[in-house]
Amino acid sequence: MQSTVDLVVDKAERVSLQLDVLREIRHQLLPYQVGDRAITGATVIADGSTIDSLTLMDVIMALEDRFDVSLPINRIAEIRTVDQLADTILTLCGRA
Repeated sequence: MQSTVDLVVDKAERVSLQLDVLREIRHQLLPYQVGDRAITGATVIADGSTIDSLTLMDVIMALEDRFDVSLPINRIAEIRTVDQLADTILTLCGRA
């Protein structure tokens, strides 16, 4: 059984990683931002209206390198939003 301190530290590390993942995704997508519309968790990235599929793969490869994970191609095909991409990365990091 984990101590309270260990649980708090684990939670803080998990939240820190979540913020880091979201921050990096937004950073990667910033050049493709449409007008003044903010990039949020609900931003759809996989329908071709924000970025094309080749650019999305470049973004995903950069994220894979940054977080030392490998996104399976079948999982990539299911990702539509920033939140889904972040959740996939966090799951692969073992921190979802």
